[in-house]
Amino acid sequence: MTATDSNSIHARIAALATEAEQCTRCGLVKTRNKFVFGEGNPVTPMVFVGEGPGETEDQTGRPFVGRAGLLLDECMREVKITRKHVYVCNVVRCRACVMDGGRLKNRPPTTDEAGACEPWLRRTLEIIKPLVIVCLGGPSASTLIHSDFKITRERGHFYETVYGPIAMATWHPSYVIRQEGAAFAQVRAQLVADIDAARRKVIELRKAAG
Repeated sequence: MTATDSNSIHARIAALATEAEQCTRCGLVKTRNKFVFGEGNPVTPMVFVGEGPGETEDQTGRPFVGRAGLLLDECMREVKITRKHVYVCNVVRCRACVMDGGRLKNRPPTTDEAGACEPWLRRTLEIIKPLVIVCLGGPSASTLIHSDFKITRERGHFYETVYGPIAMATWHPSYVIRQEGAAFAQVRAQLVADIDAARRKVIELRKAAG
């Protein structure tokens, strides 16, 4: 890839982010602080896609910067990956929340909210053209791989997808954080192993392409 090509991809992602910040396609516009578009290197063969931003992300406008994000960064570093090497975003780009006990708390995005946000995800991936997409959690995999994806049975497998040549799913870092003791160690190790498998799949696909 030439420097001109790289600059073009960066510029197209920046322009799409600017356009997306004005989005009013669903009701999440009423409660969001910031539109959380994505972060990292758009000239990358690997994209991580989560479900949606939480409170910290909503305040900062950056994806995966809370406790789950810190764990994700730790796990990536164990296989020699940083955010300089990948792009990180979510299926839904605004925080889905509900008032509970006098404060806003996270909730799963609705099907309609995910559908309203799908064009931003699709256009992001069309620009980046990743070789491997890593879905963080079942909801992301249900959007990108197939609608009835079962994370407990299908985690770690590779699938062809319309969003990119290969996609796979692993545990969402927030799920890992909720585990305790031996369970935490086990699923954290699986998350690291899955990220490493995705990294090795990128190498394999690059070699196959010559």
